[in-house]
Amino acid sequence: MKRLDVKSHCPINYALECFGDPWSLLIVRDIVYFGKKTYGEFLASEERIATNVLANRLADLEKKGIIKKCPCDTDKRKDIYMLTERGLDLIPLLSEMALWGAKHDVDTDAPKEWVETLSRDKEHILPLVRTTVEKGGAVFMGPNSVVSKL
Repeated sequence: MKRLDVKSHCPINYALECFGDPWSLLIVRDIVYFGKKTYGEFLASEERIATNVLANRLADLEKKGIIKKCPCDTDKRKDIYMLTERGLDLIPLLSEMALWGAKHDVDTDAPKEWVETLSRDKEHILPLVRTTVEKGGAVFMGPNSVVSKL
C-alpha cells in the first residue's frame, strides 16, 4: 500500500513524491515531446504501460496538479490531458534528463541535432518549448512543433 504521508520535507523528496516514478515522467514526456493527449495515445507508447498503471498515474498526476483533464472537443467520449503550470515547470527538468540520458546512453534514440541544439541554446529553446506545449503543441510532432520553428 502506498504511503499517504511524506517521507520528509526535503525538496528532492517532495519532487520524487509528486512525479518520481518512471511512468509519470514518461506521460509528461509524451505530452511535451510527442504531443500525446489521450489515454489511447499514452497507451500506444513504446514502453507498453499496463492499462491499470496508466489510469492510476493519470489520476495521480491530475490529483497532484501536474496535468488537467478536459473533455475532447471532437469526441465527448474521450478526455484530453494537458500540463498545468506546475506540469509546465517540469520542462527544464525533462530537458536536463534528456541531455544526461543522451550523453550516457550509447544506444540513445534522441536526435543528435536536437540534443546539440538544446545543449547549445537552452535559454532560447526552453521558453519556446513551454510556449508551444501551452498552446497544445509538442517538441517533435505537429505542424507547429518546436523543431519546425528552429
